[in-house]
Amino acid sequence: MALAYSKNLAKGTQAPAFSLPDLEGKTYSLESFADARALVVVFTCNHCPYAKAYEDRLVAVARDYAKKGVAFVAINPNVLTHPEDSLDKMRQRAAEKGFPFPYLRDDAQDATRAYEAMCTPDIYVFDAARKLVCQTRIDDSWQDASKVTRRDLALVLDAVLAGGAPPFDPVMPMGCSIKWAKP
Repeated sequence: MALAYSKNLAKGTQAPAFSLPDLEGKTYSLESFADARALVVVFTCNHCPYAKAYEDRLVAVARDYAKKGVAFVAINPNVLTHPEDSLDKMRQRAAEKGFPFPYLRDDAQDATRAYEAMCTPDIYVFDAARKLVCQTRIDDSWQDASKVTRRDLALVLDAVLAGGAPPFDPVMPMGCSIKWAKP
């Protein structure tokens, strides 16, 4: 596992368009989430210890904020490049963890490139106009949920829903590097 840090996409960047299939072949695009008050795009995968450590907390935040009109979408950039990220393994993981959001496959890695995602999990928070508010981590203790002192993603979402800016400088996500397909 190679540790990587997210590239800081410029605040205010328009969310790049995407059109990707979920685990059953239904296609989702940016427009699929048009009614959401905010959109969280998460590049994640099955094999990364950082992504796995955060999964339950990501699911909990997604469930909590769905009630407030926030949509979440998870995109796996490693489907064709890592055995644990195969379509069958993605289906197993989503069912096992009860993902309350679409889990999409970026087989060609085009969306991953468009968002300039560098790691898993790489988390982007967009406002209702789909302008980037920030990239952020889920919280301040990826290894141990019992030691969390600041719930970064939830605080950012609270600020977005209130029409304001995050109450702190967001900490960039870190995790496993994207497994890029060979050209």
